[in-house]
Amino acid sequence: MTTSIKTPLGICKITGDALGISKIEILEQEDFQQEEIPKELEVAVEQLKRYFSGELKDFTIKMNPSGTEFQKQVWQALNRIPYGETRSYLELSKELGNVKAIRAVAAANGKNPLWIVTPCHRVIGSDGSLTGYAGGLWRKKWLLDFENPPLQQELF
Repeated sequence: MTTSIKTPLGICKITGDALGISKIEILEQEDFQQEEIPKELEVAVEQLKRYFSGELKDFTIKMNPSGTEFQKQVWQALNRIPYGETRSYLELSKELGNVKAIRAVAAANGKNPLWIVTPCHRVIGSDGSLTGYAGGLWRKKWLLDFENPPLQQELF
C-alpha cells in the first residue's frame, strides 16, 4: 500500500502494510493529488504531519525496512541520534564497534529507506560539513535548521 503527502520539502511517498512502514521517500515531482490514506498508513501520515508542524520529535510508527543485517544495525544507530543533534560517520562507526567501517556506515546511511523517520539527515562529516544526502543537500540543511534553529536570526 502507498500514499503520498505534501511536505515543505516536496511530495513524500509512504509505503507499508500491516507489518509496518517499509519505505518513506521524497519525490522530485511537484504535482500532488490528495488520495485516500490506507488504514495501515494513517499513523505514519499523522506523525509526519506533526513532525513538519513542529509538534513531534520522536516517531513511534512501526517500521519494517528491507536491508542487510549490517544496514539495519546502522539504521538502528541512526534512530538513537536525538532530535536536533548530529553525529559524524566516524562517531557512528565507533558506536558500532568498528572505526574502519566508516565507508560501509556511510553506504548503509545512503540506503536508508525511511526518510525523516530514520534520521540519516543528522549525520555529517567529521569536520562538521554537510555531506551527501539522497534528497539533496538543500533538504539536509533545511531539516537540520528546522530541528535546531539558530538562536539569532541572520541580519544579512
